[in-house]
Amino acid sequence: MIRTNNLRIVSETPLISPAELAREIPMTDESARVVFEARRQITNIIHGQDRRLLAIVGPCSIHDPEAALDYGRRLAELAKKYADRLCIVMRVYFEKPRTALGWRGLIVDPNMDDSYDIARGLRLARRLLVQLNDMGLPAGSEMLDPIIPQYIAELISWASIGARTTESQTHREMASGLSMPIGFKNATDGDVQIAINAIVAASSPHSFVGIDKEGTTIVMRTTGNPDCHLILRGGKGGANFDRLHVAEAAERMKKAGLRPSIVIDCSHGNSEKKPERQALVLRDLLVQRREADSPVVGFMLESNLEPGCQSPAPGGEGLRYGVSVTDPCIGWDETAALLEEAWLASDPTLTWRSEGRR
Repeated sequence: MIRTNNLRIVSETPLISPAELAREIPMTDESARVVFEARRQITNIIHGQDRRLLAIVGPCSIHDPEAALDYGRRLAELAKKYADRLCIVMRVYFEKPRTALGWRGLIVDPNMDDSYDIARGLRLARRLLVQLNDMGLPAGSEMLDPIIPQYIAELISWASIGARTTESQTHREMASGLSMPIGFKNATDGDVQIAINAIVAASSPHSFVGIDKEGTTIVMRTTGNPDCHLILRGGKGGANFDRLHVAEAAERMKKAGLRPSIVIDCSHGNSEKKPERQALVLRDLLVQRREADSPVVGFMLESNLEPGCQSPAPGGEGLRYGVSVTDPCIGWDETAALLEEAWLASDPTLTWRSEGRR
């Protein structure tokens, strides 16, 4: 018989099941408490029941768990300090989508040498999430591979669907069944309607093929996710964080029957990937927030222990500690200063009312 299957498969390696990994690296009672409470708070912010500002802050990508813990300890202190006006979530991104080629993140290639030791990557990721939650710091991450959530989603308080996958039916279906609030980014070309369509789709029930915690292939039926929001990240046509773009996006959401809830990504197209411009974006949205009816509910900052970026290196050999291996980030000192600025600007006594009174 002529062979017609697996013509381009080099190998097939069994992978630990989500249930086995959870038994090996269990979620603690403290982690469960932190995730439950953070999800509740973020949901209330998205639905306008909590006027605090959501702040998704952290490295473009995680490549060194020890440096990530170092960063997390510092951020956890600020999260407690500013908790009355800011809901701070650490950006903990383990998967990186690629337009062409490049390092795909800690889970897929933890050794940065094309060995693709995914089993090790999953262990590193899950252990880090438990440690961060145990210190009281919620974690946010991008959901890229549709199988990965079964391994780590219980430890994630907020998630995003990226600009390259917002239009994907697979990711809209996946988001409809995820247990945390989800942000959909506008497309890489700047198209906002694609993300709005995604929110509508993800809020509806779906049925699709997936795996359960034991790794068995199943049909998943979802209720739909009512806790989705829009992320404006700019695009090829330029930035879209200003008042006019925000107002237009909010109007489009209303026409789609959605409550306008918008998070501004201060990086990517909005900063032209120049980390020093993130502060300008943040300050603009903080001014917008002074209007009581502003649809802006939060922001994202790409930040690391040290500013800038460097190229990935096999085994991490020769890498500078605390420096991004993907997009350039702002450093810790600037991050701390900007979070203080956001906290000060979020003083409710400075909020403008629609009728023009303070």
